[in-house]
Amino acid sequence: MKAQIEKLFNLSLAKKRRIIGLMSGTSMDGLDIVLCKMEGVGLSTKVEVENFKTIPYEVDFKNTLKTIFANPEANLEDVTLLNAWIARKHAGLVLDTLSDWGIKAKEIDLIASHGQTIFHSPANQHLMADFPNATLQIGDGDHLAVLTDIITLSDFRQKHIAAGGEGAPLAVYGDYLLFSEKAENRILLNIGGISNFTYLPGNLQANEVFSTDVGPGNTLMDQYVFKYFNGLAFDKDAKIAKTGKPDFNLLEELLNFEFFNRPIPKTTGPEVFNIAYLKRAQERSNTQNLKPEDVLCTLCHFTAEAIKMAIESISSLKLAINSNERFECVVYASGGGIHNPLLMELLQSKLQQIKLVDFKNLGILPDAKEAVLFAVLANETIAGEGTLFENNQGVPSVCMGKISLPK
Repeated sequence: MKAQIEKLFNLSLAKKRRIIGLMSGTSMDGLDIVLCKMEGVGLSTKVEVENFKTIPYEVDFKNTLKTIFANPEANLEDVTLLNAWIARKHAGLVLDTLSDWGIKAKEIDLIASHGQTIFHSPANQHLMADFPNATLQIGDGDHLAVLTDIITLSDFRQKHIAAGGEGAPLAVYGDYLLFSEKAENRILLNIGGISNFTYLPGNLQANEVFSTDVGPGNTLMDQYVFKYFNGLAFDKDAKIAKTGKPDFNLLEELLNFEFFNRPIPKTTGPEVFNIAYLKRAQERSNTQNLKPEDVLCTLCHFTAEAIKMAIESISSLKLAINSNERFECVVYASGGGIHNPLLMELLQSKLQQIKLVDFKNLGILPDAKEAVLFAVLANETIAGEGTLFENNQGVPSVCMGKISLPK
């Protein structure tokens, strides 16, 4: 134990660290594995992405996850078993990937593992007065550490909640450290299972930075395609949605939900935006007999409109504060949703007053971004001195990640 503590101490003083970031999102497409060379901490952090790979999940693996994902009636034994099973699966994928890259495990300093979210339940969602914000990610860090023989940081979201946050989104920390730019207001939009963004002011003031969920990303579209189109994982290139037409009565009801009127920052998840949510909206709008391709097209419009509403709320806020100046902002998009051409066309048309740019212009592959950000969180926990976000709602000034030692 003493030797491992000494290793941690030496890592905290090192000029550079090689960190593997692991990300498995709510869309459950696969595991993102990124190898980063980290130099510095805080706003001086520099990241070099040495390697990146996404390993798609096998159908059986994904279907097993779905038995407990966002399921309030999940079997407790299944949750317990999968906590270890997922970690061991991820450990095997890490070792296989390192072998493919020709890199030995002993050459890696740290693993930063997000784990797999199975339930997210902020207080304004569960509405039980005696209970706090809560979230649960499985994929135990000790299994990863022991099986890979690499110090592992995991379970990042619990400290965020303990310090008064909602456990999401966490991207704000890495976004601020890596992507802030003087004199350019930036919105870093991530369209995963759920859509979220980080706002980075051009004045670099940490107390003005925030991150928020804005509503569904791919989750409803993916769930619908899986159920009504022969178990397809997703609508590749929006081929199905492009054959449909949006129904604006259904769209109105999909947007008729208190979440969209709630002030930001806020969080949500597939526990809310799911097939049951769609069914209720169809009943209220009397659109149960729509053709499936029309429903899917409408769901794509729903995601785009929710993103537009959230971004415009920020624009309106800034205009209200400084009415003599036009709010200018650049939106950098990442996440699986950027591969949906219909969604991106809709966003471009809805955000004509705001510049929409591919995230790769910032020097990191969009698909690697979330895994990189967890590597940044691990780097800050091991070597950082703390970033003060002052009294920002939803952005407690804490380091995150439980440390698991290999021996």
